[in-house]
Amino acid sequence: MNNRSRIADTSGQDQRLSQAAQTGWRHKRWLPIAAVAIAVLALAGWVISGWAGGGRSFDASRLRIAEVKRGDLVRDLSADGRVIAANSPTLYAIAGGTVALKVVAGDVVKKDQPLAVIDSPELRSRLAQEQSALASLQAGAGRSVLDAQLVQSAARKALDQAQVEQTAAKRDLDRYQRAFAGGAVAQVDVAKAQDDVQKTEIGVAHARSDLGLQGRGASLDTRNKQLLADRQRAVVDELQRQVDALTLRAPFDGQVGQVQIAQGTNVVANAPILGVVDLSLFEVEIKVPESFARDLAIGMPAQITSNGKAFPAKVSAVSPEVVNGEVNARLRFDAGQQPPALRQNQRLSARIVLDTRRDVLMVERGPFLEQDGGRFAYVVDGSSAVRRPIQAGASSLNAVEIISGLQPGQRIVVSGSDQFDNAERIRISGL
Repeated sequence: MNNRSRIADTSGQDQRLSQAAQTGWRHKRWLPIAAVAIAVLALAGWVISGWAGGGRSFDASRLRIAEVKRGDLVRDLSADGRVIAANSPTLYAIAGGTVALKVVAGDVVKKDQPLAVIDSPELRSRLAQEQSALASLQAGAGRSVLDAQLVQSAARKALDQAQVEQTAAKRDLDRYQRAFAGGAVAQVDVAKAQDDVQKTEIGVAHARSDLGLQGRGASLDTRNKQLLADRQRAVVDELQRQVDALTLRAPFDGQVGQVQIAQGTNVVANAPILGVVDLSLFEVEIKVPESFARDLAIGMPAQITSNGKAFPAKVSAVSPEVVNGEVNARLRFDAGQQPPALRQNQRLSARIVLDTRRDVLMVERGPFLEQDGGRFAYVVDGSSAVRRPIQAGASSLNAVEIISGLQPGQRIVVSGSDQFDNAERIRISGL
């Protein structure tokens, strides 16, 4: 009864293990733990080696790496420019008045063709007044010439009369001397005749002097009045020029540009009327980065591309000021090399060759040049990049010369090194 009511358990199924079996079981139990520990230690070693190889790690996709190599460094400048007329003056009103336009914007004109006429009654009235004054002064100058001739004639007459009197006195003296020798006259008569001769000589000398003085005085008076007339003539000529300038004429063969007034407008002096564009001479205006401005010089050769064809040109002007980090420059086509059918503000590409250096060590240009003045670069060494001192030389738009610090075949970080915070060594993943 007691045996039936007893609950069965698993004690009958348990078997006692030997000491050797227990030891083997414990070894199998520690194998997974040891494998995990080894993996952790390996991972820690990899991290430690990474930190030893570089303080920080960066993905290669965030960097730009270039190889140092030898080649010809062409220092050139490429830019897009716009066509502008080398000669496009604006014509202004010489005086106030009503404008009558003879052309409209876009008309093709020839040299000296009338473009507009300004009606200025005030200027024309001044011209008439000054012309009248000139006529009066010219008449006065002519009268002075006549007066000078009359004065000289009177002085010459007086001289001639004195010379006649001198001749008569000499003749009387000769007669008295012969009579005195024959005893016909007294000594006192001879002496009186001699005095008369001296008197006539004095009269001749004074008449001759008066003739010269009268001539000089009359010449000075005539010259003074002639100068006044000449001065007035200059005033009249200037007013005549201004009146002629009331008709605005084309300074050259070209095309009418912008007309800045409407037909029949009453303008003031020096007001802009219209512009004329010289279609035979165009230039290309480009904007040059400030870093290249110091290398530009007037007369430097250039190339301008139009419709896939290159045309020779030269630098004709360089702006003396920098605006927004750029300098304006103008390129002028060589004589007879201008492309046909150019239009103002047309876009063209230009290239200026500044310098060519043969067989130099160079690398792709990048932001690393602006860091530390281009005195350091990160050289790729395996999966790390080491900061090394370098010396950079001349640079072009896409390459820079390396003077020292690097060797051909080495690779450097040309972009993205600003993230390194000047660390001596960094790790690059993904190479």
